[in-house]
Amino acid sequence: MHRVKRLVLDVLKPHTPNVLDFSRHLAEHGSHRVKTCVVEMDDKTETLQLVIEGEDIDFEGIQQAISENGASLHSIDEVEIEGSETEADTDSD
Repeated sequence: MHRVKRLVLDVLKPHTPNVLDFSRHLAEHGSHRVKTCVVEMDDKTETLQLVIEGEDIDFEGIQQAISENGASLHSIDEVEIEGSETEADTDSD
């Protein structure tokens, strides 16, 4: 089984909700830490870099939370995944 431990995402969102409320909403979708940095701002949007860290991040849940706030995921810039041995792996020895 593989667990997603860290994601770095490039996200474009409207000014509303503000960055604090947006980050809180993302943090509600699991047991993980969310770090948000505003990279660029124009008249209507903000470009954010999100760093999400946890024991087993639900990527689909994060994507849904991003969309629920009117934002869009531009790219996945970094991923950290941890694998673990399964019983099938140890039985083949």
